[in-house]
Amino acid sequence: MIKNVIFDIGNVLLNFEPKVYVQSKIIEDKVEEIYDSIFKSEEWPMLDRGTISEEEAKANIINRKIENEDFINSVFENWYDILTPIESNVEVLEKLKEKGYKVFYLSNFHLAAFEYVIKKYDFFELFDGGVVSYKENLIKPEKEIYEKVIHNYKINPSETVFIDDMQENVQVAMKQGIKGIVLENTKNLRDELEKLSISI
Repeated sequence: MIKNVIFDIGNVLLNFEPKVYVQSKIIEDKVEEIYDSIFKSEEWPMLDRGTISEEEAKANIINRKIENEDFINSVFENWYDILTPIESNVEVLEKLKEKGYKVFYLSNFHLAAFEYVIKKYDFFELFDGGVVSYKENLIKPEKEIYEKVIHNYKINPSETVFIDDMQENVQVAMKQGIKGIVLENTKNLRDELEKLSISI
């Protein structure tokens, strides 16, 4: 029987569509270049891992693409605004908590962005705990980050389901004995939980 539900955050509880955001900030013919320069940079996972600050990351990216400095600065300014709640899934989180499930988060996240969202959105107060990548210097799908959440909260993997939008992240959780949901469509969360006999 499932007693614990572990949530990824991006594209499970909060929208994260960086390319759409870049399109809203940058002239059309520069969108792909600027998107790749930032969100596909070597610095982006370093931010998740907590081994570089956002200012350092931005400076490194600008140094490589100095001709795009203004565009890069524009995208970094207020980019956290794209992290908006997926209301239907926040409601699922609330219902799970009401029904007595233990709820946790396990997410790759930058320090500054995480501090921003936990202050802005009250639903983070519902969690019984969680592990975020920058604090551990680990990122999904490294197995050690899953071991952290299991160990820290004395979770029984066989009584646990992990929800993530990326297949490779769920696969590693399942290797730890955790059941998994790959959430390809954010609207399907209730249906996916019902398949595991979790009715809310």
